[in-house]
Amino acid sequence: MEVRQAIHSEHAKTLDTEGLRREFLIESIFATDEITMTYSHVDRIIVGGVMPVNTEVVLEADYGKKLGVSYFLERREIGFINVGGPAVITVDGEGYEIAQEEALYVGMGAKDVSFKSVDKQNPAKLYYNCAPAHKTYPNKKVTLAEASPVTLGDAENCNERTINKYFVPDVLPTCQLLMGMTKLHQGSIWNTMPAHTHDRRMEVYFYFNMNDDAAVVHLMGEPQETRHLFVHNEQAVISPSWSIHSGVGTQSYTFIWGMTGENQEFTDMDHIAVPDLK
Repeated sequence: MEVRQAIHSEHAKTLDTEGLRREFLIESIFATDEITMTYSHVDRIIVGGVMPVNTEVVLEADYGKKLGVSYFLERREIGFINVGGPAVITVDGEGYEIAQEEALYVGMGAKDVSFKSVDKQNPAKLYYNCAPAHKTYPNKKVTLAEASPVTLGDAENCNERTINKYFVPDVLPTCQLLMGMTKLHQGSIWNTMPAHTHDRRMEVYFYFNMNDDAAVVHLMGEPQETRHLFVHNEQAVISPSWSIHSGVGTQSYTFIWGMTGENQEFTDMDHIAVPDLK
């Protein structure tokens, strides 16, 4: 488990490119037959991926020791969205078949969790966010058709996109974890522009469906003190509550967003007009 400390906005202003990447960019999400984990002190979210190829991968009880508990989900909830081939996730003896672009929410208290791919030639890629929890809610599979969609932007401004909200109160109850997947429409390359912050929540963006020679220029920082990161396929960016989180791609892409914090109001955003960005 890699640990990232919380970074003050004033400190972030002093960082060079390498420093920004070290603190905010997660460059490796998927590794063969492994569970990757990055623990951020920002709202104590854990971000990572599971890619079972040759064997079943198990969320071992030892992971709980790193959190000071007896097993990993003793005091946490977790959400998975599959961006690879078909998977089977088994939770306390119950198997869930999770196809590409399908999701699984697992509530606090689940002890035995394992992952396998249906076809090792087309392995599953299970991206996850995990957050502290105070109550156990039922495990639930969510398909793309069941996700709550909203379309924003327009072709003229190159930001037409459909936001598929998998884990939001309209779809299922969670303690604090929110997750969804945003698909840009053909010809659009901007996401979340005009930009916003939300002082009461942090957010993580995971970019995928990108060619090897493509990148997203991810904008971050305070609205009047912006910085940028070049993000490549299957990488993620940690966004503290003081930072904007927006991007423009050299080609088309898709991204998964996840949030934790004080509330679950999707529209709780502090919008910044484009002329006010610096």
